[in-house]
Amino acid sequence: MTCSICEIRKEKRFCPAVHGRICAQCCGEQREVTLDCPSDCVYLRQSREHEKLRTVDDVDPAAMFSEIEIPEHFLHEHKELIMGLSFALANSARAGSGLGSSIAIMPDGAVGNRTLMDRDLIAALGSLVKSYRTLVESSLIYEESTANLLQQKVAAEVESMVKEFRDEETKHLGYSRLKDSDVLKALVFWLRMGLTRTSGRPKSRAFVDFLLSQFPAEESGIAAPEDAASRIILP
Repeated sequence: MTCSICEIRKEKRFCPAVHGRICAQCCGEQREVTLDCPSDCVYLRQSREHEKLRTVDDVDPAAMFSEIEIPEHFLHEHKELIMGLSFALANSARAGSGLGSSIAIMPDGAVGNRTLMDRDLIAALGSLVKSYRTLVESSLIYEESTANLLQQKVAAEVESMVKEFRDEETKHLGYSRLKDSDVLKALVFWLRMGLTRTSGRPKSRAFVDFLLSQFPAEESGIAAPEDAASRIILP
Protein backbone atom coordinates (compact mmCIF):
# COMPACT_ATOMS: atom_id res chain seq x y z
CA MET A 1 0.00 0.00 0.00
CA THR A 2 1.25 3.49 -0.83
CA CYS A 3 1.11 6.65 1.27
CA SER A 4 -2.27 8.42 1.25
CA ILE A 5 -0.56 11.76 0.73
CA CYS A 6 2.27 11.35 -1.77
CA GLU A 7 0.94 8.11 -3.30
CA ILE A 8 4.54 7.17 -4.03
CA ARG A 9 6.28 5.89 -0.93
CA LYS A 10 5.15 2.90 1.10
CA GLU A 11 2.81 3.69 3.99
CA LYS A 12 4.29 3.19 7.44
CA ARG A 13 1.88 4.65 10.00
CA PHE A 14 -1.76 5.60 10.55
CA CYS A 15 -2.44 9.34 10.41
CA PRO A 16 -5.56 10.47 12.32
CA ALA A 17 -5.48 13.79 10.45
CA VAL A 18 -6.20 12.13 7.09
CA HIS A 19 -7.80 8.98 8.52
CA GLY A 20 -5.43 6.90 6.47
CA ARG A 21 -1.94 5.46 6.40
CA ILE A 22 0.98 7.62 5.31
CA CYS A 23 4.75 7.40 4.99
CA ALA A 24 7.15 8.68 7.65
CA GLN A 25 8.51 11.40 5.32
CA CYS A 26 5.11 12.95 4.65
CA CYS A 27 4.33 12.73 8.36
CA GLY A 28 7.48 14.65 9.21
CA GLU A 29 7.20 17.22 6.41
CA GLN A 30 3.46 17.93 6.61
CA ARG A 31 2.95 17.67 10.38
CA GLU A 32 1.17 20.87 11.55
CA VAL A 33 1.83 22.40 8.13
CA THR A 34 -0.90 20.95 5.93
CA LEU A 35 -1.97 18.28 8.42
CA ASP A 36 -4.28 19.34 11.25
CA CYS A 37 -2.71 16.95 13.74
CA PRO A 38 -4.83 16.05 16.79
CA SER A 39 -3.08 16.64 20.10
CA ASP A 40 -3.21 12.97 21.10
CA CYS A 41 -1.39 11.75 17.96
CA VAL A 42 1.48 9.59 19.18
CA TYR A 43 3.81 10.80 16.41
CA LEU A 44 3.08 14.45 17.18
CA ARG A 45 3.78 13.83 20.86
CA GLN A 46 7.02 12.04 20.06
CA SER A 47 8.17 14.87 17.81
CA ARG A 48 7.51 17.41 20.56
CA GLU A 49 9.55 15.39 23.02
CA HIS A 50 12.57 15.50 20.71
CA GLU A 51 12.04 18.95 19.21
CA LYS A 52 14.27 21.69 20.57
CA LEU A 53 12.30 24.58 22.01
CA ARG A 54 12.82 27.93 20.36
CA THR A 55 14.70 30.58 22.32
CA VAL A 56 14.26 34.35 22.38
CA ASP A 57 17.16 34.56 19.92
CA ASP A 58 15.12 32.59 17.38
CA VAL A 59 12.26 35.11 17.35
CA ASP A 60 12.01 38.59 15.85
CA PRO A 61 12.73 41.06 18.72
CA ALA A 62 9.87 43.27 17.52
CA ALA A 63 7.41 40.40 17.98
CA MET A 64 8.77 39.85 21.49
CA PHE A 65 8.39 43.53 22.42
CA SER A 66 11.98 43.35 23.61
CA GLU A 67 11.91 47.01 24.67
CA ILE A 68 9.59 46.07 27.54
CA GLU A 69 11.68 44.84 30.45
CA ILE A 70 10.33 42.23 32.85
CA PRO A 71 12.52 42.05 35.99
CA GLU A 72 12.79 38.63 37.60
CA HIS A 73 11.26 39.94 40.83
CA PHE A 74 8.13 40.94 38.86
CA LEU A 75 7.34 37.27 38.18
CA HIS A 76 7.39 36.50 41.89
CA GLU A 77 5.58 39.61 43.06
CA HIS A 78 2.79 39.17 40.49
CA LYS A 79 2.60 35.38 40.25
CA GLU A 80 -1.15 35.36 40.95
CA LEU A 81 -1.74 37.74 38.02
CA ILE A 82 0.45 35.66 35.72
CA MET A 83 -1.35 32.48 36.67
CA GLY A 84 -4.73 34.14 36.29
CA LEU A 85 -3.86 35.24 32.76
CA SER A 86 -2.64 31.77 31.86
CA PHE A 87 -5.93 30.33 33.09
CA ALA A 88 -7.83 32.84 30.96
CA LEU A 89 -5.79 31.80 27.91
CA ALA A 90 -6.41 28.13 28.65
CA ASN A 91 -10.12 28.79 29.15
CA SER A 92 -10.34 30.48 25.76
CA ALA A 93 -8.79 27.38 24.19
CA ARG A 94 -11.36 25.00 25.63
CA ALA A 95 -14.32 23.56 23.78
CA GLY A 96 -17.70 25.18 24.18
CA SER A 97 -16.61 28.59 22.92
CA GLY A 98 -19.87 29.03 21.05
CA LEU A 99 -18.07 29.20 17.70
CA GLY A 100 -19.13 25.79 16.49
CA SER A 101 -15.58 24.53 16.85
CA SER A 102 -14.43 20.95 16.78
CA ILE A 103 -13.17 19.34 19.96
CA ALA A 104 -9.74 17.92 20.78
CA ILE A 105 -9.06 15.47 23.59
CA MET A 106 -5.63 15.90 25.15
CA PRO A 107 -3.51 12.91 26.23
CA ASP A 108 -4.21 13.88 29.86
CA GLY A 109 -7.94 14.15 29.25
CA ALA A 110 -8.17 17.93 28.89
CA VAL A 111 -10.62 19.19 26.27
CA GLY A 112 -9.65 21.83 23.75
CA ASN A 113 -10.98 23.81 20.82
CA ARG A 114 -9.21 22.35 17.78
CA THR A 115 -9.79 25.38 15.59
CA LEU A 116 -7.71 27.58 17.91
CA MET A 117 -4.07 27.55 16.83
CA ASP A 118 -0.99 28.96 18.52
CA ARG A 119 -0.97 31.75 15.96
CA ASP A 120 -4.44 32.87 17.13
CA LEU A 121 -3.39 33.00 20.77
CA ILE A 122 -0.15 34.79 19.92
CA ALA A 123 -1.89 37.29 17.65
CA ALA A 124 -4.48 38.03 20.33
CA LEU A 125 -1.75 38.51 22.93
CA GLY A 126 0.13 40.81 20.58
CA SER A 127 -2.96 42.98 20.10
CA LEU A 128 -3.57 43.13 23.85
CA VAL A 129 0.04 44.12 24.47
CA LYS A 130 -0.26 46.98 21.97
CA SER A 131 -3.50 48.16 23.58
CA TYR A 132 -2.07 48.13 27.10
CA ARG A 133 1.16 49.74 25.98
CA THR A 134 -0.86 52.62 24.49
CA LEU A 135 -2.87 52.86 27.71
CA VAL A 136 0.27 52.94 29.87
CA GLU A 137 2.18 55.40 27.70
CA SER A 138 -0.60 57.85 26.82
CA SER A 139 -3.58 56.95 29.06
CA LEU A 140 -5.60 56.44 25.88
CA ILE A 141 -7.87 53.43 25.60
CA TYR A 142 -7.04 51.81 22.28
CA GLU A 143 -8.24 48.44 21.07
CA GLU A 144 -7.03 46.85 17.86
CA SER A 145 -9.99 45.63 15.83
CA THR A 146 -9.97 42.15 14.37
CA ALA A 147 -12.55 40.16 12.46
CA ASN A 148 -11.09 36.92 13.84
CA LEU A 149 -13.70 35.54 16.25
CA LEU A 150 -11.20 33.26 17.94
CA GLN A 151 -8.88 36.15 18.73
CA GLN A 152 -11.84 38.18 19.99
CA LYS A 153 -12.69 35.31 22.34
CA VAL A 154 -9.14 35.24 23.71
CA ALA A 155 -9.14 39.00 24.30
CA ALA A 156 -12.53 38.84 26.01
CA GLU A 157 -11.38 36.06 28.35
CA VAL A 158 -8.26 38.01 29.29
CA GLU A 159 -10.14 41.25 29.94
CA SER A 160 -12.71 39.34 32.00
CA MET A 161 -9.94 37.84 34.12
CA VAL A 162 -8.29 41.24 34.70
CA LYS A 163 -11.64 42.63 35.85
CA GLU A 164 -12.16 39.64 38.15
CA PHE A 165 -8.69 40.12 39.58
CA ARG A 166 -9.35 43.78 40.32
CA ASP A 167 -12.76 42.98 41.81
CA GLU A 168 -11.16 40.42 44.16
CA GLU A 169 -8.54 42.93 45.26
CA THR A 170 -11.22 45.54 45.93
CA LYS A 171 -13.25 42.99 47.87
CA HIS A 172 -10.36 42.07 50.17
CA LEU A 173 -8.38 45.33 50.32
CA GLY A 174 -11.02 47.96 49.73
CA TYR A 175 -9.22 49.07 46.55
CA SER A 176 -7.40 47.58 43.57
CA ARG A 177 -3.62 47.91 43.49
CA LEU A 178 -3.24 46.27 40.08
CA LYS A 179 -1.63 48.70 37.64
CA ASP A 180 -2.11 48.67 33.87
CA SER A 181 1.69 48.51 33.59
CA ASP A 182 1.62 45.25 35.58
CA VAL A 183 -0.97 43.78 33.22
CA LEU A 184 1.19 44.88 30.28
CA LYS A 185 4.27 43.09 31.60
CA ALA A 186 2.29 39.95 32.41
CA LEU A 187 0.85 39.89 28.88
CA VAL A 188 4.32 40.34 27.39
CA PHE A 189 5.52 37.44 29.55
CA TRP A 190 2.87 35.12 28.10
CA LEU A 191 3.41 36.43 24.58
CA ARG A 192 7.10 35.54 24.86
CA MET A 193 6.17 32.19 26.33
CA GLY A 194 3.90 31.52 23.36
CA LEU A 195 6.50 32.54 20.80
CA THR A 196 9.06 30.17 22.33
CA ARG A 197 6.63 27.32 23.03
CA THR A 198 5.08 27.13 19.56
CA SER A 199 6.78 25.20 16.80
CA GLY A 200 6.09 28.10 14.44
CA ARG A 201 4.31 25.85 11.96
CA PRO A 202 0.97 27.15 10.60
CA LYS A 203 -1.17 24.59 12.42
CA SER A 204 0.89 24.32 15.59
CA ARG A 205 -1.00 23.92 18.86
CA ALA A 206 2.01 23.25 21.10
CA PHE A 207 1.42 26.42 23.13
CA VAL A 208 -2.33 25.77 23.31
CA ASP A 209 -1.75 22.21 24.51
CA PHE A 210 0.78 23.42 27.09
CA LEU A 211 -1.79 25.80 28.59
CA LEU A 212 -4.54 23.17 28.60
CA SER A 213 -2.27 20.68 30.33
CA GLN A 214 -1.63 23.15 33.16
CA PHE A 215 -5.27 23.80 34.04
CA PRO A 216 -8.00 21.18 34.49
CA ALA A 217 -11.31 22.76 33.49
CA GLU A 218 -12.73 22.79 37.02
CA GLU A 219 -9.97 24.92 38.53
CA SER A 220 -10.31 28.59 39.40
CA GLY A 221 -8.56 31.30 37.44
CA ILE A 222 -7.39 33.13 40.56
CA ALA A 223 -4.69 30.89 41.96
CA ALA A 224 -3.60 30.86 45.57
CA PRO A 225 -0.02 32.13 46.04
CA GLU A 226 1.38 28.69 46.85
CA ASP A 227 -0.32 27.16 43.80
CA ALA A 228 0.86 29.96 41.53
CA ALA A 229 4.45 29.62 42.65
CA SER A 230 4.51 25.92 41.81
CA ARG A 231 2.89 26.34 38.39
CA ILE A 232 5.06 29.08 36.84
CA ILE A 233 7.40 27.69 34.17
CA LEU A 234 9.76 30.29 32.79
CA PRO A 235 10.42 30.41 29.02
